[in-house]
Amino acid sequence: MTNNPNLQSEARGFALYVGIDEQQAINSGVTLTELVKALRATLSELVPGAETYAAVALAPKGAGGRNVDVVRTALHDPRAIDQLVQRTDTDDETDEGVVVDLSRRRVLVNGENAELTQKEFDLLNYLIENQGETISRRELVELVWNSDDAQAPNDRTIDVHIRRLRAKIAGFEDIIRTIRGGGYRFDSHPDVHVEDYQI
Repeated sequence: MTNNPNLQSEARGFALYVGIDEQQAINSGVTLTELVKALRATLSELVPGAETYAAVALAPKGAGGRNVDVVRTALHDPRAIDQLVQRTDTDDETDEGVVVDLSRRRVLVNGENAELTQKEFDLLNYLIENQGETISRRELVELVWNSDDAQAPNDRTIDVHIRRLRAKIAGFEDIIRTIRGGGYRFDSHPDVHVEDYQI
């Protein structure tokens, strides 16, 4: 659609990008093929005669990033391509401070990859999502680790994980504040930039 009254346009359909890999589908008891068939069946039931087209987005194993971003880029979504270009341009410009790249699941400290483990990134990500709020150790354990995860720490050893995380962002560790008797809190910092390209 356009805001220019001299240019007339009409909606002819829509694109729904679904970010899910084969293993996620299998873990949920379905395959990607079954998901596509189910979505098509639902659409056909709601709008008989609707035309559909499905395409699977492929990426190198271990490429990283959010599945939905990989799909949008692989299928040449214009906004995803623009964001990818902008992100590449700014990567070279941001050398000082911390960049938390949520879509790529990485943290750069003064231009260097902090090499966070998956759980360290998950911890930081959860604190960022709840910026300004005090998150208890128990909540971090329950929401960052699965309840049946044998590797899940207890309330006390969560401090060890936080200490390791802080060590990897040395110089900016104050963004993760310890709240006595409460837990931890993420505080914003002028030299800490959080990038998320979700639309």
